[in-house]
Amino acid sequence: RGRDRGAGLDRGRLRRRARMAFAAAAPAQPAQCAGRGDTARHHTFFEMLGNFSFGDYFKEQAITHAWTLLTKEWGLDPNKLTATVYHTDDQAFDLWKKIAGLPESRIIRIPTKDNFWAMGPDGPCGPCSEIFYDHGDHIWGGPPGSPEEDGDRFVEIWNLVFMQHLQEDDVIVSDLPRPSIDTGMGLERVAAVMQGVHDNYDTDTFKALIAESGALTGSATTGDNQASHRVIADHLRASGFLIADGVLPAAEGRGYVLRRIMRRAMRHAQLLGASNPLMHRLVPSLVAEMGAAYPELVRAQPLIEATLLQEETRFRQTLANGLRLLDEATAMMSEGGTLPGETAFKLYDTYGFPYDLTEDALRPKSIAVDRAGFDAAMAQQKAAARAAWKGSGDKASDEVWYDIADEFGGTEFTGYTGTDGEAQVVALVKNGARVDKAGAGDEVTILTNQTPFYGESGGQMGDAGTISNDKFAATVDDTSKPLGRIHAHHARVDSGELAVGDTVKLAVDAVRRDQIRANHSATHLLHAALRNRLGGHVSQKGSLVAADRLRFDFSHPSALGQQEIAQ
Repeated sequence: RGRDRGAGLDRGRLRRRARMAFAAAAPAQPAQCAGRGDTARHHTFFEMLGNFSFGDYFKEQAITHAWTLLTKEWGLDPNKLTATVYHTDDQAFDLWKKIAGLPESRIIRIPTKDNFWAMGPDGPCGPCSEIFYDHGDHIWGGPPGSPEEDGDRFVEIWNLVFMQHLQEDDVIVSDLPRPSIDTGMGLERVAAVMQGVHDNYDTDTFKALIAESGALTGSATTGDNQASHRVIADHLRASGFLIADGVLPAAEGRGYVLRRIMRRAMRHAQLLGASNPLMHRLVPSLVAEMGAAYPELVRAQPLIEATLLQEETRFRQTLANGLRLLDEATAMMSEGGTLPGETAFKLYDTYGFPYDLTEDALRPKSIAVDRAGFDAAMAQQKAAARAAWKGSGDKASDEVWYDIADEFGGTEFTGYTGTDGEAQVVALVKNGARVDKAGAGDEVTILTNQTPFYGESGGQMGDAGTISNDKFAATVDDTSKPLGRIHAHHARVDSGELAVGDTVKLAVDAVRRDQIRANHSATHLLHAALRNRLGGHVSQKGSLVAADRLRFDFSHPSALGQQEIAQ
């Protein structure tokens, strides 16, 4: 329906609207994250303003709205503004002359896809008109379309999309019956313009966060430290809003995007000399700056602080181990060398070292990373995991686990450091199929982004316990591990209702776990005793480790006699 509305085919009751929306930039490649904090205008999190027409007003009114808001309401100097149009869009070119009085030298025809937008190979499409602000000739850069266009002098602040065509397989086949408008403006860039600075990081919100980062680390915020403070401020905003929106750090999926962002900031905190976790101590400053406008930050402040502290505490040891391995791997490399992709993958797989963090660490040494090799190692591991999974024999049931794993990745296990925690429900499975909700009396499998529950593996029984929140309670009878990387909590809903996306508290039955742990240790002692008594040929062939019993299967040419058992 959204595509039909954009195409003017479904007008509905809503003909025009304006809105503000958050955008967390999840780079297609991890390395793209590195630019955030290193340039004057790119961020991992930004606020997008926009106005839309669904078959109502079109080019003339859209350009009039934009020009009026920028020059009349906000008071920007018209002489500082330049517009681009798609090279064949004569109508937009003439409208900019008519409405804004722009000289032809400041209406630039662009022949590339930068000025033509499409929803995909099939669907609505049309030319764009971008509005640029000129920060002045004291800043390097040229107008759009020039060889120097990547400089910071001219910055795009608003993009007007004129959706007027329909295409199939990237070929325009017809005009839309009711053309529409879709625009986007970056709030951070407009704030810089209106505050008289060319650099987004010199605006009030960022300056406050950077100042707090400098105060807490005792380090200068300029010079060699500038990029690190900017990364921390930018990534703090992204992390705070993502956590407030229900995303928690995880091994894959959205949670891993968050983890990459968090860990890159934490690496820069370490570069600034922070001897203790820093990020959670910056949250009060973030809330002070943005909490009035965004009360969700105020409500989520305790969760944001706790999540950042837990992640940074864990990551400090990971960072030390990873950097040690990285130093060993590059000790004999000179400038211009390339770290093998397999080594970068080992850092990721063994130490949770994000790829972009490896690139960050090697950039000062002018050493590149073999991205193709990293991707190949990642693909090989996924293929091996899928091949090794024998499944339950129920093809339909197995496909559910594959779908969940492909969508959300593996479950992060937190049980080595505690028996309780908080997590987000990512999927519910009932009678072999995914469902959106579960109510009292239902037997349901609950999957979360992270868990302290141990999943049955290697003969050791999975944990039991409870999952609950203020409106829901369930008893977990067992935890399994489909595909070897998903923790599935098999539960019975005692009261209330649970839905995908809910935040829940998980509590392992600690007494039962201790009993299982004791029997697990007993299997190792039994194995050692058997080898000591019967010989080194004894090897484990299987086991069962439960709370009330254990079973140990081993290789030996004959059954044990009573005397051997007694010994």
